Amino acid sequence: MIDALLGDSGIRKAAAAARPDDDPAATIAQVAWSVLAEPGDGVAGALISQLGAIEALRFGLSGERFELAEKAIQDGRRRWLPRAQPRAIGDALHGAAEVGAQLLLPGDAEWSAAIDDLGDHAPAVLWVRGDPTHLVASSRVSIVGARAATAYGDTVAAELAGDLAATGSIVVSGGAYGIDGSAHRAALGAGGGTIAFLAGGVDRAYPAGHQHLFDRIRESGALVSELPCGAAPTKFRFLSRNRLIAALGAATVVVEAGWRSGSLNTAGHASSLGRPLGAVPGPITSAASAGCHRLMREYDAQCVTNAAEVRELMGIDVEHQGPEQRADPDQTRLLDALSTRTPHPPAEIARSAGLSVERTRALLGTLSLEGRVEQIETGWRRTTA
Repeated sequence: MIDALLGDSGIRKAAAAARPDDDPAATIAQVAWSVLAEPGDGVAGALISQLGAIEALRFGLSGERFELAEKAIQDGRRRWLPRAQPRAIGDALHGAAEVGAQLLLPGDAEWSAAIDDLGDHAPAVLWVRGDPTHLVASSRVSIVGARAATAYGDTVAAELAGDLAATGSIVVSGGAYGIDGSAHRAALGAGGGTIAFLAGGVDRAYPAGHQHLFDRIRESGALVSELPCGAAPTKFRFLSRNRLIAALGAATVVVEAGWRSGSLNTAGHASSLGRPLGAVPGPITSAASAGCHRLMREYDAQCVTNAAEVRELMGIDVEHQGPEQRADPDQTRLLDALSTRTPHPPAEIARSAGLSVERTRALLGTLSLEGRVEQIETGWRRTTA
């Protein structure tokens, strides 16, 4: 079966189109593992690490013995063999070509070394729609939180993401409703870059309500998945996807999370990888912030309340950032559009300043923390201080 797969002319042609400078057999083997193994399969990862993708494929689907624990190998084979269909590997390559998804392999210039910190649990491939260079940007921060976010959580996520993106950091999140979506939108509104790691194929908009957001991310950021096109998101895949979010960020910030939120899973991965972990405090009476308080109390997460504290968490020396990073002409435009007497809603301010509403909200949050603007019941105004 392996020889038939590696020698299939149609699949080899698709592999050559996806990776014209590589050996088609090696490309096919890497793609095959993305089809056969579920995300984070450490047994598959160990085989690939020790044997290379082609030989790991031959061995993994055979009955040979190996020095790894025999039970682990046999269990792995029972997982992989039902998916060992040449058509599935061909569909993965053809599906990516149809939507313009790029195939990234370990060692590529756009493959982040941060992903390799996952060891045997690192992905065999990554499928990317958008700009893959975002994965190797010099400054990346992961911002995650509850799907059922409160207005407070959405506002804080937008403030943090917008400020960080405006000063050059790539915002990494999971594309979900709530905090993830707020972080992505604010990064885009600030004219910055953002990466959404998906729990299904990059050709599937999940949640469907984020189709427009994903289109925007694809245009000026990157949609990324380790699963081939056509793969459906599952609960396990969402949890496994979280390790990639945690690995890619120089730090992970949990904005809002309940006591058992999936965001705590991302925080756990960040902690195990040695990544700095931050949490945003909320009202002590809010169940939506109970997970953040738990992270600070039990997992040594740092309390963060603004973008400057997130940069400190990331190890960025704010005092020595260049003037082009500190100066933000959008702030000047927004302040010019504000009155010290008459408050205005964000949409009206955005029109006057010539900015997007998302960017305006992010800047208002930042300027509010600095005491330069204030919000009252009917809108925002500039302070006289």
